[in-house]
Amino acid sequence: MKAAVLHEAGGIPRYEDFPDPVAGDGEVIIDVKAVAVENVDKAIAAGTHYASEKYIGRFPAIPGFDGIGALPDGTLVGFGGIRLPYGALAQKAVVSQGSYVRIPDGIDPAVVAVMASAVTAMSMRTAAGFVPGETVLVQGATGVAGRLAVKVARLLGAGRIVATGRDDDQLREVQAIGADAVINTAVSDEALAQAYLDTRGDGYDVVVDYLWGRPSEILLRALVPRSFAFAKPTRVVQIGESAGAELALAGSSLRTSGVEIYGAAKGLDPQTMDEAYQQIVTWTRAGELTFDVEQVPLSDIETAWQRTDLKGRRLVVMP
Repeated sequence: MKAAVLHEAGGIPRYEDFPDPVAGDGEVIIDVKAVAVENVDKAIAAGTHYASEKYIGRFPAIPGFDGIGALPDGTLVGFGGIRLPYGALAQKAVVSQGSYVRIPDGIDPAVVAVMASAVTAMSMRTAAGFVPGETVLVQGATGVAGRLAVKVARLLGAGRIVATGRDDDQLREVQAIGADAVINTAVSDEALAQAYLDTRGDGYDVVVDYLWGRPSEILLRALVPRSFAFAKPTRVVQIGESAGAELALAGSSLRTSGVEIYGAAKGLDPQTMDEAYQQIVTWTRAGELTFDVEQVPLSDIETAWQRTDLKGRRLVVMP
């Protein structure tokens, strides 16, 4: 079969022949139809992610830990549970029996491949308890997941949405899809802190944070009251760390600001995960939630892997 083959950590996958997988006891062969390539896939392939050893523990290896494909009987499923070295970026993958779920009817497999990013955005409700009418700040709104978070916030009934990013042109696009106000984070610390204050209106109820690092550190510092006050609660959902894995958190940022910080997995269990997924499916089928995807053939993986021009579109590889 043909596959995207990685020969070393940090290398570029190459379109090459690779031995067909053979199913063992308790395994099934998947005919792969669509695989979304995200930052986490590249971090794993680079050997810098905590799961790198699990998914590329030996070389040569095929990157990608999940995707959309067909069972031997033709049923379309979303799959995980791959067995090394057979990752998802290939014509075929081998997975554990049951490590797949049937995908919704009537939705393009390329779209289903990226729906997980929208489910993550639902953490504003599952983790932070968002209720309609509240103000949502999306930190890192120009990326794929951030744009979806803006759309999800609007569909959930946000009263006001503020979005941050580093590119004015992309921020204008984010306004066009639902943000009421935008903040460019590529300014001085003082200017950014003031922008957070100037744009907060009656206060940020929920912060959906894909950035962490410097912008979030400045935000948390800016939310500290300048005088004694009963601060309005601000529930921060930590999802990503594209601006940095760490930040300095002063005690006052929690003690007097009303800030509450949650991880994106808070509140998740099989029931809440299914409810979030089904809501995304409903919006998608109705055309209320749309996904910007860039489909490329597997044969173009070497070039596609290195692309930096996607600007809010998710790369989806079609074997």
